[in-house]
Amino acid sequence: MNHWKRNLILFLGSQTISLFGSALVQYAIMWYITLHTKSGFMMTLYIICGFLPTFFLSPFAGVWADRYSRKLLIILADAMIAMVTLLLAVLFLAGYDALWLFFVISAVRAVGTAVQNPAVGAILPQIVPEDKLTKANGANGSMQALVTLVAPMVSGALLTVASIEIIFFIDVITAAIAIFILLTYLHVPVHEKARLKEKVGYFRDMRTGILFIKNHDFLKQFFLFFAIFFFLIAPVSFLTPLQVARSFGDDVWRLTAIEVVFSIGMMLGGAFMAYWGGFRNRTHTMALATFIFGICTFALGVIPYFWIYLLFMGVLGVTLPIFNTPATVLLQEKVESDFLGRVFGIFTMISTSMMPLGMLVFGPVADMIRIEWLLIGTGLVLFLQGFFLTGNKVLLKAGKTA
Repeated sequence: MNHWKRNLILFLGSQTISLFGSALVQYAIMWYITLHTKSGFMMTLYIICGFLPTFFLSPFAGVWADRYSRKLLIILADAMIAMVTLLLAVLFLAGYDALWLFFVISAVRAVGTAVQNPAVGAILPQIVPEDKLTKANGANGSMQALVTLVAPMVSGALLTVASIEIIFFIDVITAAIAIFILLTYLHVPVHEKARLKEKVGYFRDMRTGILFIKNHDFLKQFFLFFAIFFFLIAPVSFLTPLQVARSFGDDVWRLTAIEVVFSIGMMLGGAFMAYWGGFRNRTHTMALATFIFGICTFALGVIPYFWIYLLFMGVLGVTLPIFNTPATVLLQEKVESDFLGRVFGIFTMISTSMMPLGMLVFGPVADMIRIEWLLIGTGLVLFLQGFFLTGNKVLLKAGKTA
């Protein structure tokens, strides 16, 4: 096996193990708050605590990913989350189980996510040859989808037979395993900018990154498209469980079914992208996925039968990696290594802000009109957005593979 394949397996394996433990805790906390408070306000507060730190810290984390060892940043983020989770487990065992502790750990975990995301996005081109990035990102998408599928079921099963402290300890153990793998077996040379002992301030470095994006035609068009896209997918991402409960019935199995089908679709989509790789022009692959995304979103607003609804939900899951993989690879291919962390930092900030912003608009509207109408409207606009990709000369030129 080639050296890069070994490194990729070690890296993705460690991240999947760490992500699995984190997902167990995330679901356990969400269900704990739901069962003990039955308060929509408390759930909203928990989500906000998990969103704001990522939003505000991502640009700084992008600077760190360009300045320092990306592998070390990933390890530090994992270690910080594990230490806080361990402290929470000890406090719970000691009988101190105040609700505010969950909000604190949510915020700390969000800080770790903010540090990790730009570093992970920027480190893959250091591990994988450029012509293999699509397959690597596709495989990564499949593994993340597998965790998304398995974690809620395992977390729910554990909560029925064990206390929440056990799940906290499992997260600590999985983080320790991931850190051990990265420290012991994965050897990634430090990128060139990190070897330079620069004395330039963080804000100047950040400003340089923003100017780089501003003066880069491809990145301006790319981020504009993504900001609108993330805003428009808010209803299909957050309101479909509420739609199912209102229109088809509030049975738990129905809500579980849409999550499971979507996750299986994502697994298949990631595997498909790892095998196929997409069109020769990556922008064409993104455009195809956008058209399908628009059609499926529209269909979810008009379908009267639940089993057909599930079918389109599965297709949505398949489509997401077909969209995400070429988009991630485009950034990894087209952005200079010295700026890659900052670019992924801004990308994380956009992705974590536009969907909640969309919910601020679509959430209240969903209490005044049927969610079906929101899906029909956003589905049509998403479909039309696909033509923005097929007609944008800058993005089409950037999307061409060598």
